[in-house]
Formats: sequence, structure tokens, C-alpha cells
Amino acid sequence: MILLPAVDIRDGKAVRLRQGRFDDETVYADDPLEAARSFVEAGARYLHVVDLDGAREGEPANLDHLERITGELEVPVQYGGGLRSLQSVRAALAAGAARVVIGTAAYGDAEFLQTALETWRQRILVAVDVRDGHVSVSGWTRATQMRAEELIARLQQQGATRFVYTNADRDGMLEGVDVDEVRRISAAVRGRFIMSGGVGSLADLEALRDLRLLNLAGVISGKALYEGRFTVREGRAALEARPASRRRR
Repeated sequence: MILLPAVDIRDGKAVRLRQGRFDDETVYADDPLEAARSFVEAGARYLHVVDLDGAREGEPANLDHLERITGELEVPVQYGGGLRSLQSVRAALAAGAARVVIGTAAYGDAEFLQTALETWRQRILVAVDVRDGHVSVSGWTRATQMRAEELIARLQQQGATRFVYTNADRDGMLEGVDVDEVRRISAAVRGRFIMSGGVGSLADLEALRDLRLLNLAGVISGKALYEGRFTVREGRAALEARPASRRRR
């Protein structure tokens, strides 16, 4: 399992939102590149970059920052936020993204999703963001009546195999992950998924590791790293260590 430090970009700065709410943000760096650099220098082997402006506007707004990050730092970057057309996906990949995360358009535009998967299959992840138990879209600003498992099943029928699952209610709260929720999502995903939302301590990473879920490929962490709850190297070590032995009954 890999650790992906998150660099969320809004108004040209590296920020974190609480529960995905744009009116409740903390600025952690005036330059997203410096935030990304600090994670890489601390041992990060991957980065998760989110264009929050793009997520709200419906098209990428921070490709220049993505290009700076990928041009300066030699680690793979997955990038999401506002990728709702083939043109925007192509632009993000051209700016250096190793993988891209698509969300809102993937749910309502089957042709877009199909073409994206056919063209860049290994480089496409689909975001499944949940608030109040239901899927949330348009940068967490619009609720739907869909349950995550329902959406995942539908997307898999369309060919999606890689997902980023985020519990927006827990995101940025540092209050811990819901391991039962992660188990439930794992049971729904036939491919691989990365989870995000709620990580607040090394104990959370260890709990996820000890679930022994073969399809849980990675964990995204932002605020816990910025706030010094653990270091990148400590987080990596927690995820890469051998799972705790289960007691025999």
C-alpha cells in the first residue's frame, strides 16, 4: 500500500478544506510547488494533487502548477479537479500527470468515460466522493441520491477498474477512518482503490494496513502530514510493514 501526500490547490496556494467545504480552509503554503517539494524531500514517492478551483469551475485552473511540480520533482503525480472533457484530461497528462482522477463527468457522460478508458486506461482513476452517505459531485457542492456501492457497480459495468474513494465528512477532520466503511467499499470494488478522508494518526494507517485488503492500493493524507501528526517516512513505514498477526481462535 502506498502513501500519497495531498497537495490541494486553491487561488494559487496549497490549502486543506474541512469536510470539503470551500468556506473552511487553511493555507499551508503560498506556493504548491514548495508544499510538494517538502513532501518529496521527506520521502514521498507519489503525490496526489487536487485542483480545487477546477473542481468548482468545471475545467482545470491550475495546470501551470501541475507542470511546475512535475517538471521539478521526479515522482509520479496523480491529478484531479475539473477534468470533465477529453481535452482537459489530455491537457493534464501533457502537463506531466502520471494518472488523472475524473469524477463528475464520468457519472453522467458514458461516452466520455468510455473514450477516456479506451484511450488512457492505465492512467484513469474515477473519484467516488461521499457526503452524508451519498455520492457528492461538482467539487463536493452538489449531493445526489446514489450510494457509493451503487455508483461503483455502475462504473465497473462501464469498464472502470481504479477508484479514489473519499469520505468528505471525515476529510480534514483528523478524527480517524471508518474501517467498516473501507471494508464495505473494498467488497464493492473488483479492481483497485485508494481511500481518502479521516486519517489523523499512524494508528489509522496501521488499522488500514491490518485490514489486509488486497484491492486497497493506497491512502491519501494531507492535513495530518501538514499538522505533523506523523512524517511521510513514518506513514510509509506504517503502510509497508507486515500486517499485525491475527489471533487464532
